[in-house]
Amino acid sequence: MNLHLSLIPILAIIAGILILVVPKAFHYIVAFFLIIYGLLAILGFNHWALH
Repeated sequence: MNLHLSLIPILAIIAGILILVVPKAFHYIVAFFLIIYGLLAILGFNHWALH
C-alpha cells in the first residue's frame, strides 16, 4: 500500500489546530505558513508531495 501525503493540506491542518488552541498566535501562524509556501514555490517544489 502506497501512502501519498500532500504537504500543503498537512500544513493547513496543523495551522488550523494551532489557531484553535492559541487564537492570539493567528498572525504568526499565517505568516509562517505563507513564508514556507513561498519558499517551497521558489525552490521548485511544484508537486507538494511527501513520498
